[in-house]
Amino acid sequence: MKIYILNTGYLETKRKYVVASDNSTAFDENKIMKLPVMAILIDHPDGKVLYDLGSNPNAMEGYWPKHLREAYPLFQTVDQRLENQLALCHTTLDEIETIVISHFHLDHCGNLNLFPNAVVYAPKEDFIWGQCLVREDINPATHGGYVKADLDAPIKKYHLVDKDMEIFSGIDIISLPGHTPNLLGLMVHTENSGTIIFPQDSVYNEEIYGPPAKVSGLLYNKQDFLNSIEKVRHLQQKHNAMVVYAHDEKFFQTLKKAPLYYD
Repeated sequence: MKIYILNTGYLETKRKYVVASDNSTAFDENKIMKLPVMAILIDHPDGKVLYDLGSNPNAMEGYWPKHLREAYPLFQTVDQRLENQLALCHTTLDEIETIVISHFHLDHCGNLNLFPNAVVYAPKEDFIWGQCLVREDINPATHGGYVKADLDAPIKKYHLVDKDMEIFSGIDIISLPGHTPNLLGLMVHTENSGTIIFPQDSVYNEEIYGPPAKVSGLLYNKQDFLNSIEKVRHLQQKHNAMVVYAHDEKFFQTLKKAPLYYD
């Protein structure tokens, strides 16, 4: 089994959207932070699994509404488009039959339209929440981090997940609510690289992970968010695992990126 980390570009946003203010004079809530956006390809003996999909490449050309383009501008080269990152791993779009979506925010499911024949594992509560938001009011300003076009993508089949489960031998989905009504992290047990945990936006960066844990600037439920961080910490200690923070620029630079891999 091989794990490839795909570099699909980065977002920029204000610090207040990443880490909640601590009300100190040293906290600059308007500091611009660079947020790497990754997807994860797992080449497993039972098939290729893609975990998260990055942002739609047309985001800044009107695919995203104006307020999201201003709050989270996307920077992506042609080489960083998802299909080209997969090509670094000698993988085509058609080879991806299994997808796991951590949650349906704009930087995690933006290329669902590329996989009409895939089976998609997704967090049940977040799927319902996002679908309701984008359909109850036509105004995209009321949709939070969800983009209607992403949720409208044609998919062969959804498996809506509301608990921890194993999808392939050595690949576990872990439920991590808080950032959204639910979020699916991934824990992968490898032969040579040990256990790797991908908590996505339940752990934005090292500062939020702590200890002590901090809350993010945008979240659905504060206590669930903190509980999920402690769940990740428990699993890290239990398995002596590496935790891959979702949007930590400094940490991202230390990771092997495709075509390099963990195995």
